Amino acid sequence: MIASLAILSIASLAAAIVFGVADIPLHDVTSVLTGGGSAEARTIILDIRLPRIVTGILAGINFGLAGYLLQSITRNPLADPSLMGVSQGATLSVTLFLLLTVYVHPGTNTNTLVQLPIEWLPAAGMAGGMLAGGVIYLLAFRLGLSAIRITLCGVAIGAVLHAVAVGLIAGWGSERIEIILEWLSGSLYARTWSHAIFLLPFTIIGLLMLPVIVRPLELLQFDAVVARSFGLAYRRQFSIALMVSCMLAASAVGAVGPIVFVGLIVPHLARFLAGREFRVSLVLTIVLGAVVVTLCDLLGRLLGQAEEIPIGVVTAVCGVPLMLFLLRKTP
Repeated sequence: MIASLAILSIASLAAAIVFGVADIPLHDVTSVLTGGGSAEARTIILDIRLPRIVTGILAGINFGLAGYLLQSITRNPLADPSLMGVSQGATLSVTLFLLLTVYVHPGTNTNTLVQLPIEWLPAAGMAGGMLAGGVIYLLAFRLGLSAIRITLCGVAIGAVLHAVAVGLIAGWGSERIEIILEWLSGSLYARTWSHAIFLLPFTIIGLLMLPVIVRPLELLQFDAVVARSFGLAYRRQFSIALMVSCMLAASAVGAVGPIVFVGLIVPHLARFLAGREFRVSLVLTIVLGAVVVTLCDLLGRLLGQAEEIPIGVVTAVCGVPLMLFLLRKTP
């Protein structure tokens, strides 16, 4: 299984580099990757394809791990970033950023309005997602921290945030409305190295935290009373795992939008392949998150050609039959 996944990972990465709207011969691709190639080929591969591939891999890892952590600590097989309100919080903050971020141009006495740089959008999305996660945690904390209360707070707050965001989009037109709609569908279109660099620190932090929280995660799958009987500081470890999952999800949503089904399906697929091996399924979640996003993005590019299909649409269409398959195979 490990060998097969390694081959699948390498093959998906190679296919994503080689195939696309622009037809580049294989020898030109090889030349570019070894430091040569024409200027056109270098631009397409190094400045267009590779940045979106790397961004997609990092986002896939973040979404997969966030879903795995949330499903483990809430003991809810349907938990994913949208269930915790993180995606909706990021959606609202991005909507507000694109519709309201104007200020008077400094150094002038006129009422010139200047829009803030679009490069700030990932940070705005992440800030909104983290803020939403923090609000949900505080509410659940005051009500008595428990898996079911965290989930219910996430559903309620997420619904409100999503309704406000949709209301703003519907009621207030903007020249950037297309950006909002594209972002809402989840897309790797026009992602650059800056998006990958934005995501990289959060992915690294999340991966470095796994050895620290992996043992508590195994115990957090049990009821609080049972977990405490093993000596686990339940509230502290629950809070750390929730914070890490919110960080991973918020950063990914901020960079590429709320790509649906990745945080939900990938952990289930990893558990299906790993069986009862908790730590193996955690590692498989990392690999599969990267592979699923890479392949779905490639499929959207090849099917849509110049008018590419957003990856969020592809993951939704492919995720439903995969989920039904897992439900039939899982006892």
